[in-house]
Amino acid sequence: MKKEIDIICVGEILIDFIGIQENVSLSGTENFQRFLGGSPTNVAVNTRRLGLNSRLVCAVGKDGLGDFIQQKLKDLNLNTEGVAVRDEFPTSVIFVSKTTGTPDFIAYREADKELVADQLSITLLKQAKLFHTTCFALSKKPAQQTILKAAKEASELGLQLSIDVNYSERIWPDRREGLRIIKEYFSYNPLVKISEDDMFRLFAEHKPHQEIFDFFHTNGVDLVCLTLGAEGVKLSRKENHVLTLPALKLDFIADATGAGDAFWSGFLYSYLQNASDEEAAQTALKTAALKLQYLGSIPENIDILAEIS
Repeated sequence: MKKEIDIICVGEILIDFIGIQENVSLSGTENFQRFLGGSPTNVAVNTRRLGLNSRLVCAVGKDGLGDFIQQKLKDLNLNTEGVAVRDEFPTSVIFVSKTTGTPDFIAYREADKELVADQLSITLLKQAKLFHTTCFALSKKPAQQTILKAAKEASELGLQLSIDVNYSERIWPDRREGLRIIKEYFSYNPLVKISEDDMFRLFAEHKPHQEIFDFFHTNGVDLVCLTLGAEGVKLSRKENHVLTLPALKLDFIADATGAGDAFWSGFLYSYLQNASDEEAAQTALKTAALKLQYLGSIPENIDILAEIS
């Protein structure tokens, strides 16, 4: 069967309400601006704008925010067949502080976790090249069982898996369960994107970078990208030297929310073009730098591919 879908992004779709006031806590934020959000949603949107045939599998509520999301996806020319509407759950929302560093957030999760097996049929998986999800998506049932089952099937069908290990104890208080579930996902050898903040939250301590890489490689992962904010990225392949690349220098940063998703969108785009690890990481850093210059998502009038080429 011809692989007509480049990437299936599975998991959270929600509304990001991002604070208008800069570098203040949520308690001090008085006004918010509404944006389409959710890590796999951002990756689906960004990779679609980069020219890939991206498919998003997610769930929204039958409400005004769900209507806004569906219209926004259509405006972005993203296929909405995988967007389920749940009558009994409101659309999930997150309130986020505006910052150039790691944002503070409060999540109100409802419909996003209501993913069911028929949204990820074997027929759909057979059409795809890559299957991507997040720790956030895996943290709640029924989405957790749905994603793990589909990941196993995707691996057996020969798809490359991917995960953003965006762990937070606020989203997943049971750290032991979190480690158990993501280790199960790691057994399918996904491409892994992590950040230093994610790792501190996951391990409840600061670990040396090599120790972090060893953890993933020992648990079945070949390739790990560790993003370091203004310091760039380290990329580790099992039994290879670690590749270190600096971040692009920016005179102005508008907002860091979604920068990691932009990075991984650029990386996965290049990966699917058969780029080398270094080429993929360079593309990823350019995509992240572009995002950092805007509040919310990269504006729709920006040609992302032209900007990073």
